[in-house]
Amino acid sequence: MKHLAILAAIMSPLAAMADPDPADWDAVTQEANGQTVYWNAWGGSTTTNDFIAWVGDRVAEDYGVTLEHVKLTDTADAVTRVLSEKQAGENDDGAIDMIWINGANFAAMKEADLLFGPYAEQLPNWAIVDSAGKSVQTDFTVPVEGFESPWAMAQVVFVHDTEDMPNTVGSMVELLEWARENPGRFSYPQPPDFLGTTFLKQVLVDILPDPQILATPVTDATYDEVTPILWDYLDLLTPNLWRQGKAYPATGTAMFPLIADGEIDLSISFSPGAASTAIANNELPPTVRTFVLDKGTIGNASFVAIPYNSGSKAGAMVVANFLMSPEAQARAQDPEVLGYGTVLNMDALSADDRALFDALDLGVATLSPADLGVVQAEPHPSWMTRIADDWVARYGVAQ
Repeated sequence: MKHLAILAAIMSPLAAMADPDPADWDAVTQEANGQTVYWNAWGGSTTTNDFIAWVGDRVAEDYGVTLEHVKLTDTADAVTRVLSEKQAGENDDGAIDMIWINGANFAAMKEADLLFGPYAEQLPNWAIVDSAGKSVQTDFTVPVEGFESPWAMAQVVFVHDTEDMPNTVGSMVELLEWARENPGRFSYPQPPDFLGTTFLKQVLVDILPDPQILATPVTDATYDEVTPILWDYLDLLTPNLWRQGKAYPATGTAMFPLIADGEIDLSISFSPGAASTAIANNELPPTVRTFVLDKGTIGNASFVAIPYNSGSKAGAMVVANFLMSPEAQARAQDPEVLGYGTVLNMDALSADDRALFDALDLGVATLSPADLGVVQAEPHPSWMTRIADDWVARYGVAQ
């Protein structure tokens, strides 16, 4: 018995350090009470920052979790931080508890075993996520396998002021033709900004005869086969961009002011409701509308992931689960808040929860789900790392 008592004493600290079981939700919420979650998330938008602050208020009220928004300019900084902590042996209580992540950053963390999980599909609100109809189980073609949970849907839309550009274009070739007829009236953020690289992806997906080649990791042979058509396109487009391509908006949030100031007529956004939100906030004129291309546009989900060495995994799971709640999803879809697409399956909701969405006025510039059309798949992340580097060498300018 003495030996058993000693063994129990030795094992006790280890048990206390064990990861929470996402399938035991009562235990998760009990452990989360009193924890502080440091959510590393892009901080470049006031509306997004306000939404995250509201999430913090709600999880504090319902679960006793304190949420601290660590504002990032580049998600890769958080990935580097977690990797550095692993190399330094800081495996139990890292500085980051949750990251707004997707694409190449998720692929890198998953490949390096830097993520806690799988957890996402065991969260209570996963049952109402539209896992069959929305791209929430792959991230830029990389299987998610429960190592991140979705909280918003995004799809490329083009934003135009109908006062100056009454007609839309149906393809990237038509966009090029319009830009040559209207020089200086279009631009896109400078890669490697996320929206800037998204524009490059949209060009490729639309002009390639078979974009399926982008679904697999890039090789030297496929890169040499695919990219000449992109560089040819950009060589024709660049002299007709805003400021002749000698300057670029630094980020996506810098695009709308250019429309509001009358400097450009056409912009790109990865949020179908962002234009309506900007109109509601008097950041865009009421004549602005959105459109998509005839073959559809690129779409994906935004995710959150929990680093393997978070000291507040239970609290982070509580926040991740709340982000998938009808309350949070309806608020995020409200164009006067964020205007993000929902990850939820409307048919899986109760009548009361569905009423939250039915009551929303999506705004004058937001396309209906039917009008958004086909969602084109993201290329494998290996493509864009290489293309963004080459774009900087060919077209990049000092900011």
